[in-house]
Amino acid sequence: MTRRTEGADTDATDPEATADGGSEEATENAPVRTPQELPDGFQVQLDLGTVVNPATRRHLLGGSPMRLLTLSPAAVDMIDADGRLVVSGPSSATLGRRLLDAGVAHPRPMFGPDTGDVTVVIPVRDNQSGVDRLLAALVGVRVVVVDDGSATPVVVGDAGRGEEVELLRLDRSVGPAAARNHGARRVETDLIAFVDSDVVPESGWLFKLLAHFSDDRVAMVAPRIVAMTPDGGPMARYEALCSSLDMGRRESAVAPGTRVPYVPSAAIIVRRSVFREVSTGGFDESLHVAEDVDLCWRITSAGWVIRYDPIAVAAHDHRDRLGPALRRRRFYGTGAALLSDRHPTLAAPIVMTVPMAVAALGVLTRSRWGLGLLVAMIAIIGRRLHGRVSHVPDAFSVAAKLTAQSMGFGFLQFASALCRHYWPLSVVLAVFSARFRQVLLAVALADGLVEWVRSEMLNPDPVQRLGVARFVILKRLDDLAYGAGLWEGVLAARAAGALRPVIGSVHAAERHATSGRIAERRAVTEGAAPSHS
Repeated sequence: MTRRTEGADTDATDPEATADGGSEEATENAPVRTPQELPDGFQVQLDLGTVVNPATRRHLLGGSPMRLLTLSPAAVDMIDADGRLVVSGPSSATLGRRLLDAGVAHPRPMFGPDTGDVTVVIPVRDNQSGVDRLLAALVGVRVVVVDDGSATPVVVGDAGRGEEVELLRLDRSVGPAAARNHGARRVETDLIAFVDSDVVPESGWLFKLLAHFSDDRVAMVAPRIVAMTPDGGPMARYEALCSSLDMGRRESAVAPGTRVPYVPSAAIIVRRSVFREVSTGGFDESLHVAEDVDLCWRITSAGWVIRYDPIAVAAHDHRDRLGPALRRRRFYGTGAALLSDRHPTLAAPIVMTVPMAVAALGVLTRSRWGLGLLVAMIAIIGRRLHGRVSHVPDAFSVAAKLTAQSMGFGFLQFASALCRHYWPLSVVLAVFSARFRQVLLAVALADGLVEWVRSEMLNPDPVQRLGVARFVILKRLDDLAYGAGLWEGVLAARAAGALRPVIGSVHAAERHATSGRIAERRAVTEGAAPSHS
C-alpha cells in the first residue's frame, strides 16, 4: 500500500504521462459507464496553475497523470476571467466534465443533498469515550453504532437524540470492515457516512461535502483527516505532520497512481447504491487492513468518481507514543501484499519509465559511465517532452520545467523505495559494498531532509515544530516499520507482487483501471469542447 507522500508525487515524472492523447482512449476491456451531464448551476473552477499562457488561456497542462489540453475559442469564452465555468446547457456541461476528468479543474457545486439524506455508521470496539465524544458532534443526523464485540458493551445515551441513534451489538469481534457492512445494512438513506470512533468531524463537515453528490458520477467524498492534538511529544508532532491518514491540503479526484490514490475510511461518505452494487456488498470482510484502499480502487475501476475535499476536516486521535505508532505503521505495511493480490501493479512500490529507471541506477553507481547514462536519459526525457509540447507558447521553457520535475520526482520516488519498501535489501547491499553504503546513507539523509522541508518548513498550518534531527530519525523509523510490515505480509502471502516495480509506461496500469471514467470524451460537443493536442 502506498502512502500519499511516499516516493514523491508521480504527476509529471515521465514523458509517457505528459500530453499524451493516447492516454485518453478507453481500453477494450475497461468498464464504461454512461456519461452523466453536470447539472445546470454546477460550477467548475479552473486550476489557474495549469494555464500555460495566461494571455490566451488556451493551453492547460496539469492533472495526475499530467495531460495537455488545448481549448477551442468557444471553450475559452465559456470560462470567465477568474477561471470559473458555470454550467448552463449541454455544451458547458460537456466542457466542465472534460476539465474535471483531465484534472485541470475542481468542482464547485452550489447545491446537493441535505443531512436528512445521510446516515452515519460508527464501528467501535472498546472505545466508549470515543463514541460519546463523536455522538456529541453528530447531533441532528441519523446514526448507527456497531459495537464490534467490545469487552464492556458500548452504551449509547439518549440525551436529546430520541430515535436518531441505533445501537447494533455483535457478540464477537468481526473486524472493522465487517462491522461497517453490518451497520450499512441497517441504512435506508441514499448516503452512508462511515466515521470511526476515534474521529471527530468539525461542525458543518457534512454540509461542505454533500454538494459533491449533485454530480451523479461522484460515488464517494472524503474530508481531510488531521491530528486531534497536534502538540505534545515528538511522536505526536510527527503524526500531525506525516500521518498516513492525512491526504494533504490540495483537493483532488482520487484514483490509483495519482497524487491521492485512496482516502482512508476514518471518515468518508458514499452512495449507498454504489456501496452495495459496485463494491459487491461493501468492504471486503476478509481484509483487516487496507480495506479502505481496496474499496476505493474497486469503485474507481467501475468508472465512478471519488473526491477528496480538504475544505472539510475531521480530527483523528493519533497514536502519540513511539511504540504504538510504529506498530500501526508495520500493520499498515502488511496490507500491501493483500492489495497486490487483488489489484496487480496498482500497489507497486516504484512506477517509472525505463529512462528514469536507467538514470536512477546510473546515479547509484557513482561512476563516470553512470554520469553519462544520467545525462543521456535527461536528454531523452527532455526531447520527448519537448516534442509533445512543441506547439504551446514558450515550449522550450515548459519542456525544461517538466524535465526537471520528472527527474526530481523520479529520484525522490527511487530514494523512498530504497529506504522504505526495499530497506532489507538495501541493508544487505550496504554490508557488502562500501560504495553502496555511502550512497544509502546519503539517500536516507536526503530523503529525510526533503520530507522535512515539505512537511514542516513549508507547512502553512500552525503546527509545533519538531526540528530536522528528530524529524529525520522518526521518518527513518517510520519507513523501517512500514517496510518490515510489507515484507512480513509478502512472506505470509508467499507472493512478491507488492515488491515488484513497474518499469515501462508509467500509469499504464492506472489507465487500464480507470479509463472507463473518461470514455465519454468521444462524445464532445463541437465548438465547446477542448481539442486534444
